[in-house]
Amino acid sequence: MQIELSSIIPKEIVPGCYAKLIHTQNMSFAFWTIEKGATIPVHHHMNEQVMQVLKGEFELTLNKSTKIYKPGSLVIIPPNLPHYGKAITACELLDVFSPVREDYK
Repeated sequence: MQIELSSIIPKEIVPGCYAKLIHTQNMSFAFWTIEKGATIPVHHHMNEQVMQVLKGEFELTLNKSTKIYKPGSLVIIPPNLPHYGKAITACELLDVFSPVREDYK
């Protein structure tokens, strides 16, 4: 199966955070475009998550440690661990979740 990202309409999940979502049998992919200054509130989920910064700078607080991530950075976020973030600049991120992120369907 081939998917063209350009054909997916983004959903605004939280203010200033837009995701193009793809779901397979076992994973969800979220290709994010995030406006400068937009914040992702504290949350947690049962899914394991891998976040990759594609463009820009993104501040992530995970396990009470705050770091700024740049292109090429990957972060593994274990299930049920509270985390939150903020776009230092306009950003593009890729999140991969396993299992499927049912709340994003």
